[in-house]
Amino acid sequence: MSVLIDPPNWPGPRGLLWSHLVSDASAEELHAFAARLGVPRRAFDRDHYDVPETVYGRAVALGAEAVSSRELVGRLTAAGLRRRKVRNKSPISE
Repeated sequence: MSVLIDPPNWPGPRGLLWSHLVSDASAEELHAFAARLGVPRRAFDRDHYDVPETVYGRAVALGAEAVSSRELVGRLTAAGLRRRKVRNKSPISE
């Protein structure tokens, strides 16, 4: 299993800190793990799930590997699974 989670360092909704949950193996593995964890599919964003600090310990207990944010992004990128945000460039009007 190659599911990774970074520390809950990201401020988010409801005044909680949030983590990123990823897989460096496949999106299918990530979705299956998130379902076992009880994380709704709406929490998925391109290549990761955003999960609140209240889920962190349970994710690790279920087998997610706790890593730094830097390592998480590095391993996701090395696996070819990183999906960056595409910025829309609007045409210049004259």
